[in-house]
Amino acid sequence: MPLPFLTADRAFDTTDDVSLPHHDRESWRRPYRPGPWRVGAAALMLLLASFVLLAGVIIAATGSMSSAGVVFGLAAVVIACALRLLRMGTWVSAHGLRQVAFFTTRTASWPQVGSVRTVQQPVRWLGLPRTVQGQALVLARQGGGSGAVTPLLTTHNADFLARAEAFDRAADTVEAWADEYRRG
Repeated sequence: MPLPFLTADRAFDTTDDVSLPHHDRESWRRPYRPGPWRVGAAALMLLLASFVLLAGVIIAATGSMSSAGVVFGLAAVVIACALRLLRMGTWVSAHGLRQVAFFTTRTASWPQVGSVRTVQQPVRWLGLPRTVQGQALVLARQGGGSGAVTPLLTTHNADFLARAEAFDRAADTVEAWADEYRRG
């Protein structure tokens, strides 16, 4: 079963040019591949879900269907969490820029985007409260205001930890999308 949210568009991986692919700009796409930390965490969660499902089958075979239902429900929650973890990241389309977090999704249409730029700043390490010095691709909304600057990608998140070249390529691609659509 193909999982389209796991793969990035091949045009983003094979060229050094940050030009945009000219096919299907209407659909949302992530301009980079999920990082090894994110994929590894999701794989561990799916492995845990397989053991929970096996336990549910064993419980169902012993005759306690209500307990088996609870265990199957727990496995479904773990699987849903793993899939949401894989879906997290920054997505772009002709409509705007979307930041998908675990519990929230924020979308900014291109007219709402003031600027998208890479800055050197303290960033959170793997989303934990600890901060380290790194780079972040930040979105400044049109009109400013409080909370107007949002980090979209960082060099120390689950997608780009120890992958500076991948961060640079993804940041350049998102900036290219922003430059093209903010002009138009």
